Amino acid sequence: MSNERLRSALLARGMTVQGLADEIGVNPKTIERWITQGKVPYRRHQYATATVLNVDVTTLWDDRRAVDSATDLTKAEIVAVYPHRHTVPPGLWRELYARAGRNLDVLVYSGLFLSEDPSFLDLLKKKAEATTQVRVLLGDPDCEAVRQRGMDEGHRIMDGKIRNALVNYRPLFKSCPEIRFRLHATTLYNSIYRSDDEMLVNPHVYGIGAYMAPVFHLRRMPGGGLFDTYANSIEQTWGGARQITDRDVTGA
Repeated sequence: MSNERLRSALLARGMTVQGLADEIGVNPKTIERWITQGKVPYRRHQYATATVLNVDVTTLWDDRRAVDSATDLTKAEIVAVYPHRHTVPPGLWRELYARAGRNLDVLVYSGLFLSEDPSFLDLLKKKAEATTQVRVLLGDPDCEAVRQRGMDEGHRIMDGKIRNALVNYRPLFKSCPEIRFRLHATTLYNSIYRSDDEMLVNPHVYGIGAYMAPVFHLRRMPGGGLFDTYANSIEQTWGGARQITDRDVTGA
């Protein structure tokens, strides 16, 4: 029986059999047999393929050993769990972002607490100047998702918190254009703070503010899948977000 899931994953990534073979170091005919004959590769090749295609290994194969191993790896990606955002060690946010070399992402509605930290603003500038890709995604203060999130938290000031954050970030808009800011209208289920292969995930819980919700500290492991699930959320939200205008900052 053919493996249509592997074929579809290749197409979704725009990758050829030859391209995958080159990436993971196997003969392209071997990959053809994985697809057309449903042959199950060695586990090391399963994980390598899943990593290249940016999917969970269990998406491609039903091998029980792979499922059990992927479950263990996913658990291993959880570094720590904090019951509330305000219980996260104060220095962890800066320490996490200070380690960023390739990617520094902030996906929030307002993330006001970060924008009010001068040392964090300095860190963003230094990272961007050092060629780290820095992206800050805030909620569009005029969108329905922002209005609803404010109501879910029991207030109606989410748009105001976002505008305050925009004012705090304003000095960076022109002084450091390497930092990329966008506004999104997405219904967020988590605020995500990513630094290379680490991230802090702050779920949104109905009826309470984000500072009272849990925080998960994750670290990517090949074959784990949990980290990549949230990382993909950042990419999808970024792709649908828009540039910030002067009106967004001034409200006029």
